[in-house]
Amino acid sequence: MRLGRMALGCAVVFGVIALGCLVGPLIAGAFGVDATTIDTLRGAQPPSGAHWFGTDTLGRDLLVRVMIGGRIAILVAVVTTVIALAIGVSWGAIAAYTGGHVDNVMMRVVDALYGFPTVVLVIVVMSVFETRSLVALFALIGAISWLTMARITRGQVLALRDAEFVEAARALGVPAWRIVFRHVLPNAFGPVIVYATLAMPQVMLTEAFLSFLGLGVQAPLASWGTLVTEGSSQIVVYPWLLVCPGLAMGVTIMALNFICDGLRDALDPRTRTRRS
Repeated sequence: MRLGRMALGCAVVFGVIALGCLVGPLIAGAFGVDATTIDTLRGAQPPSGAHWFGTDTLGRDLLVRVMIGGRIAILVAVVTTVIALAIGVSWGAIAAYTGGHVDNVMMRVVDALYGFPTVVLVIVVMSVFETRSLVALFALIGAISWLTMARITRGQVLALRDAEFVEAARALGVPAWRIVFRHVLPNAFGPVIVYATLAMPQVMLTEAFLSFLGLGVQAPLASWGTLVTEGSSQIVVYPWLLVCPGLAMGVTIMALNFICDGLRDALDPRTRTRRS
């Protein structure tokens, strides 16, 4: 599998952003700069050599806050995508391989869940249970993001269910669960991986929207969604409070989308044939 130059470049960009969000606050802390120290006398200052992204209205370094917000945004995207991957792949594979009434019932459940507005469902559940924890946010977004994953997996497994290597495994007496997870799914993972990569920016946008509504990450923590919310109310006076976190989130989402396009092209046999 060979990724195109654009996808490789975006993978490097995403890696640099993720690494910066991971170790950046630690490096800044070694120089006495953190995201919580308040200096009201300094207040909001534009970007400068001392503060590359400027400071917010409380005098906190915005670059460190953006990096910490990136940690949470990327963590939400990765964890919820893994949850959606585990649920959706298992559900779709079992439904397709079993077939018959089991397949019909399981996919009708998916169709029914598609009828619920996902973001509204998260808002209602978090409001009813009055929770703002990150664990609940991970679980809820992951629990509603697996539906398309299940359909994609089902389609791939249906195409492979009667393949020769599957028939050979059945003839040898291999258990059904082992055939599905050891022989069928590894051959169906191409489109699944592509969709999982595409789901990450969607999850990040969902988290940002929930944080914008006040249902996501709560203070003193910050995510890109909360930073954009804070910056949007100060855009006329302090535009860097919106531009810096918005630019970081936009570049990350764009990089993930280009990586997804590169994976799709690399895993598409027709594309590989045209290139060769």
